[in-house]
Amino acid sequence: MQLQENHITMDRRTFIKNAAMAAASTTVAAPVAAMVANESRTQIMEEHPLAAQEKKEERKLKVLMVNGSPRPDGNTFCALKEMEGQLVHLGLDVEIIQIGRKPVRMCINCGGCHRNGSEGCVFDDDLCNTISEKMSQADALVVGSPVYYGQPNGGVLALMQRVFFSAGKNVQNKPAAAVAVCRRGGATAALQTMNMMFEMMNMPVVTSQYWNIVYGMDKGEAKLDTEGMQTMRTLATNMAWLLEKMHAGAATAPEYEKDRKFMNFIR
Repeated sequence: MQLQENHITMDRRTFIKNAAMAAASTTVAAPVAAMVANESRTQIMEEHPLAAQEKKEERKLKVLMVNGSPRPDGNTFCALKEMEGQLVHLGLDVEIIQIGRKPVRMCINCGGCHRNGSEGCVFDDDLCNTISEKMSQADALVVGSPVYYGQPNGGVLALMQRVFFSAGKNVQNKPAAAVAVCRRGGATAALQTMNMMFEMMNMPVVTSQYWNIVYGMDKGEAKLDTEGMQTMRTLATNMAWLLEKMHAGAATAPEYEKDRKFMNFIR
């Protein structure tokens, strides 16, 4: 009888021991199983096309700059480079196009650009269509020019007029800024002339802490204009801020009246 009781006692102890070991095994195995399951789900999610798309680096906002000076490294270039440094610092991409000293055609009002669906100017031997194509991918525009007789360089004016007329859809609703560089005077008139192009294309005009003007005569003197350089940095900061606000979320361009009205003063 004693042997039987001991046998029963041992069986009870064995049962308790086995039960404890089973419970411990379950406690350890459950987190491990959960970890394996989570890893499998993570792998499936990572392999999903949408997850791969989210992993792609977001496209940086881009600002296209046009140096309207025949000198590629003059004072206008100095002003644009000051802006570029600030824009890059704020996380934007920048490209500067030089019009240089090559001839630029003026618009001859041939209407060819409208017959080809406003895909560009029929004259394809200068920078007009190059700028138009680049603006289709850019998010903002800056046009800089030296001041000649109180006006922007005639070459950059002819160029931008053709860009806007032949492929205006590529610049619509994109922020823009003009920069005028002069020796002494005429900068405000030149600045106003360039801004008027933007105002006809529904382009938000970006401003700074002062008019977008830099002073300098000899090459590199613009860097000595400390207020002008700060004005360029502030202009760049304002442009980056506006672009960030415009491209946040699902912001879209305004809807306009489809029936465009034209009214001539003389009938």
